[in-house]
Amino acid sequence: MKGVLLVNLGSPDSTERNDVRDYLDEFLMDERVIDLPKWFRSFLVKGIILKTRPKKSAEAYKKIWWKEGSPLIVLSKRLMDKVQSRVSVPVSLAMRYGNPTIKKGMEILVNKGVKHILIIPLYPQFAMATTETILVLAEQIQNEFFPDLELTSLPPFYNHPDYIKVLGNSIQEALQGKNWDHLLFSYHGVPNRHIRKSDITGTHCKMNGKCCFEESPAHKYCYKHQCEMTSIKVAEFLNLKKGSYSTSFQSRVSILGTWLKPYTDKTIEKFAKSGVKELAIATPAFVSDCLETLEEIGMEAAEDFEDNGGKNLHVIPCINDREEWVNVLSRWIDEWAHLKVEK
Repeated sequence: MKGVLLVNLGSPDSTERNDVRDYLDEFLMDERVIDLPKWFRSFLVKGIILKTRPKKSAEAYKKIWWKEGSPLIVLSKRLMDKVQSRVSVPVSLAMRYGNPTIKKGMEILVNKGVKHILIIPLYPQFAMATTETILVLAEQIQNEFFPDLELTSLPPFYNHPDYIKVLGNSIQEALQGKNWDHLLFSYHGVPNRHIRKSDITGTHCKMNGKCCFEESPAHKYCYKHQCEMTSIKVAEFLNLKKGSYSTSFQSRVSILGTWLKPYTDKTIEKFAKSGVKELAIATPAFVSDCLETLEEIGMEAAEDFEDNGGKNLHVIPCINDREEWVNVLSRWIDEWAHLKVEK
């Protein structure tokens, strides 16, 4: 019997400082998030970051928290429920950090008789700090607790025509009837060294603004290339003119070195100061709205844009549990499970 495990990033159990601290501790101590020697990572996280950041992060979470709980968790559950209603195989949900855990998600499926799980990381683009860490942990849990279980994973879908159509339609729908001067695709940032570490050729990645657009096997695991291609494919779908859209990267932590550029906050400020009054922004690295989209972009970036002379920052919601996305995801699952798709 087959089953599906949807896996998203995760969230604190509540907005209480201790819960946020526990979540950040698990997240930041992941060697694929902060890829530094364990002794230094521990000193940095436990000795510096966790002494101040939990309070600030808790305040940010309080701004976007819903009555039902964390928006990311609530939206992920809605997606799971809708997908489950459309497919004939069991579907479970897990988070890489926090609850419900990947072990719990796998356990639920195993208790239903599942022998083969399709893991679907809810990230369109591959990155060592997202997709890779999910798959590595899932394999570790499988080996330790479920040795007879078979695992398969859904490849990154950043350029899949179905996904591009869903994302393109969601942007078009959100901007319908609105005047906008430029569309900014903002992706979650990662340190430059993550890109180089993911280069399976060992030589292709030059970080020179050109290598992302030159054919190479390295692109299979290159986050920056996949982000650039997502922007280009969506722009083509929307028939956007060259120069009317661009790509940037958000959420950098400067203490961890140089991150992917251009930076979203600097880009938004530049647009505002250059006279752009109506700026649209989409966040295609995220399937579900979360702290980074609702607070960092929807609140902080919008305020910065206005403070620097802009008028309206049109924040486009993530694809979340929109019906078109649910239908696409369900069809992919049915195809994997060799089930007949009912029309």
